[in-house]
Amino acid sequence: MTARQRLPNRRGSETFALRCAGLTYVATVSRFDDGRIAEIFLSNHKAGSQADTAARDSAIVASLALQFGAPLDVIQRALLRDPQGRASSPLGGAVDLIAGGQQP
Repeated sequence: MTARQRLPNRRGSETFALRCAGLTYVATVSRFDDGRIAEIFLSNHKAGSQADTAARDSAIVASLALQFGAPLDVIQRALLRDPQGRASSPLGGAVDLIAGGQQP
C-alpha cells in the first residue's frame, strides 16, 4: 500500500462556489507542491443539514484518496452522473470544475 502523502500545516488554498441539485456549496482545494490536488473541502449553506454532512464526508474521503495517490481523473470518472453526463453530487461538480480548469 502506498504511504499517505501529507501536506504542510500551512498551505495555500483556493475557494469557489458551485450549485448542485438547487443547493449552493463552497469548495476549497489545496495542492501538493507539484500542482496536483491534495485535498478538497465542501460545505453547504445549511450547516449541520444532511446535504452539508454528506458533502463534507465525501470531500474527506476524496482528500484521503488523493493523499494516498489516487489520481483526480480516476475519482472524477468513478462519481455518479445523470443521463446527460453531469455530476450528480457536489463532490462531482467540484471535481469537474477543478479538472476542467474552469475554477482553481
